[in-house]
Amino acid sequence: MKKYIVVLLALGSMLGGHSQLKSPASFLGYEPGEQFSRHHQVVDYFQHVAEVSPQVVLQQYGESYEKRPLYLVFVSTKENLDKLETIRTDNLKRAGLLNGSPELSISVVWLSYNVHGNESVSTEAALTTLYELVRSGSDKAEWLENTLIVMDPCVNPDGRERYVNFYWQYANQPYNANPDSWEHHESWPGGRANHYLFDLNRDWAWQTQVESQQRMAVYNQWLPQIHVDFHEQGINEPYYFAPAAEPFHELITDWQRDFQTQIGKNHSKYFDANNWFYFTKQYFDLLYPSYGDTYPIYNGAIGMTYEQGGSGRAGLGVIKEEGDTLTLKDRIAHHYTTGLSTIEITSRNNEKVLSEFTKFFKQKAPSNYKSYVLKYDGNQGKFDALKGWLDTQGIRYGSASVSKPLSGYHYGSGKTKSFSIVAEDIVISTDQPKSVLTSVLFEPKTKLSDSLTYDITAWAVPYAYGVEAYATSAVLSVGASKTTSSELIQLSPAYGYIFKWENMQDARLLTAMLKEKVQVRFTTQPIQLEDKVFNQGSFLVTQRDNAKIRDFTNFVSNLSTQYGRQATPIASGFVSAGPDIGSADVRFLRAPEVALIGGPGTSSLDFGATWHFFEQELRYPVTTLSTEYFDRVDLSQYDVLIMQNGWYSDFGANTMNKISDWVADGGTLIAVQGALNKLADSDYSGLSAFNSEAEKGAFEDKDDLVKEELKLVPHADRERYDIREYVAGAVFKVHLDKTHPLAFGYGDSYFSLKTSASRYGYLSSGNVGVIKSPEDHLSGFAGQLVRSRVGSSLVFGVESIGAGHMIYMADNPLFRSFWQNGKLLFTNAIFYVGN
Repeated sequence: MKKYIVVLLALGSMLGGHSQLKSPASFLGYEPGEQFSRHHQVVDYFQHVAEVSPQVVLQQYGESYEKRPLYLVFVSTKENLDKLETIRTDNLKRAGLLNGSPELSISVVWLSYNVHGNESVSTEAALTTLYELVRSGSDKAEWLENTLIVMDPCVNPDGRERYVNFYWQYANQPYNANPDSWEHHESWPGGRANHYLFDLNRDWAWQTQVESQQRMAVYNQWLPQIHVDFHEQGINEPYYFAPAAEPFHELITDWQRDFQTQIGKNHSKYFDANNWFYFTKQYFDLLYPSYGDTYPIYNGAIGMTYEQGGSGRAGLGVIKEEGDTLTLKDRIAHHYTTGLSTIEITSRNNEKVLSEFTKFFKQKAPSNYKSYVLKYDGNQGKFDALKGWLDTQGIRYGSASVSKPLSGYHYGSGKTKSFSIVAEDIVISTDQPKSVLTSVLFEPKTKLSDSLTYDITAWAVPYAYGVEAYATSAVLSVGASKTTSSELIQLSPAYGYIFKWENMQDARLLTAMLKEKVQVRFTTQPIQLEDKVFNQGSFLVTQRDNAKIRDFTNFVSNLSTQYGRQATPIASGFVSAGPDIGSADVRFLRAPEVALIGGPGTSSLDFGATWHFFEQELRYPVTTLSTEYFDRVDLSQYDVLIMQNGWYSDFGANTMNKISDWVADGGTLIAVQGALNKLADSDYSGLSAFNSEAEKGAFEDKDDLVKEELKLVPHADRERYDIREYVAGAVFKVHLDKTHPLAFGYGDSYFSLKTSASRYGYLSSGNVGVIKSPEDHLSGFAGQLVRSRVGSSLVFGVESIGAGHMIYMADNPLFRSFWQNGKLLFTNAIFYVGN
């Protein structure tokens, strides 16, 4: 049996026919695994190989938030690279996205390295893999005859540089393998996430981050047959490769399952020959659609995650629990081996790989639902955002060619209902090339073959965007999308101008005005101007308030045009119905000073999502404060303080009293998810875990029964028994008080993504969003005990304390930045509550 025994020292000294081609060791001046390469060194080496090898083409596809370049390299024979565009368009023809028949039989294998920055080995492995593929005399050359390899050497350079810088600063010289050494303990927030502390491996479908947006634009121009995402896990874990664990999504094909197994068996022969430990079929399932393995699978590829033991704790070497030392050189060898093994078996099965890829797109998703109808509600900004997202996915949509009575699953109620279609509705048919992806992203309820899953189990797009929608078994013909946008009207001088409050485009216009020192008011009651009604939260600007702004009418017109919002002139302070402009119900909006707490004791991912929300979406200034020095901060400088999800373990009584006193003096505290545990059943707030002592007793009685049952549960069944108290990202219907400032811009209900089993009782007043019964569970896995407990519970509430307010958010509206419908609610908390 042939072995992949990777002798990295040999890689450094190989001499090839490319007289100018240098090995990584020769070029960088150190053997792979002796030290961590910085991003600029990786870029330099990839540029070097592309310059001297006719088998490599380098493409910069973007840059990170911190302005580091993002590159792809294309590796194949020179003859194939001369036909690179033909290979690309051939793939799209196989997928039905372009007309015509393919000319060549070339499989595309895409290798993505270092999506998690502190899983740092894979970029080092990319260096040696590239060299081995193109060096003169390599026995891998035959694979390139029918295979194009696309390599992304570092998906997340900002996170990786954060980790590498940490390691260079704190590592002993030579490295210390003792796991207690500082070099094995990253400080908060660690290098896993990108600049905004976002997990890019959960962003494939949603594309909230600039790295994802740029990468996915290129990925969808290629649609490879094979995609590998290289990762690391705990230091004591052996290597993991395909096949994946259950649950597999029901739309994953038999071929995709089977070829994963073939690939895994090919890896195993090399790992066995080297006496390396590995495992398969555990932990890493194929369900949630926004991973680097699942998203490619739903786009026709064989998508896989490879996990090497190590991650941020491993450094250059660390002692494992059995006493062995895991080195960076070991980790490179393992990723190098699976990368080449993947290319090998793909090349050897080239024709089958291509034919099954073509078959995937020709056979439409075997789903019960054939069409999805998104009902237009007049909120053009929300629908424009939704259409823009559909465009990034390559999902085709339009208007129904005919209007007729239909019935289908109603997302909002979870029941079958009758409905009709109007021209402005968005209609999406599964009769299209992206049939499987469409079905997965829009499915109302995900079928679970196993309830033990790695991530959230509900994500349906209508819930995420807050759109009324139906899924129907009817096959609807789809015509061109009807545009409902209208040309903005040039304004003429008036008493003032009013804007609707419906979506994030409205919010961005508001923040732009506040940053320009425009004096803004908002209405707490509906206002009618002739035949137009402006609901609560609509904001307005008047000539009187803004007399200092020169040529105020043109100023407002230009700013509203910039953000695509239509201003409606107010002819008089005397309105047709509702409060007049001078009423106390039309309140002055002061621009708040906002602070966000991060640092040890907080969730770096949730902090990052909020930081990103302010800077990239709301575009409003925020001051970030660390828990490490929070006690020394003068809170009187701030109007709004955000405690995102976290533990706040170092926030003792003095710190919490400081926050409570600040609220009583007029501050607004926004506490999210885990932060509520610092406030519930305390002297700082009226928030409680239960609605009454009787309810508390009933829950405690049930808990006692559970404990009794647990005594006799077999050890092997404990995990499945415990999931009765677990919620895996499930959607619940939340009943809203739309008259409250926290819910301005919403209707009577909101779809909340619940990722925590924590529950809280109703407040004495200010219950803005509540779950009323277990029947409000609409989609996703929620354990039996979770469903029973969250009935009659608070999701969003506001409590008045002294002159200020505490805002409670049991569910995080900004979770992973993709729950679009929650963002206006969070904006309300910042600007409207307490104003």
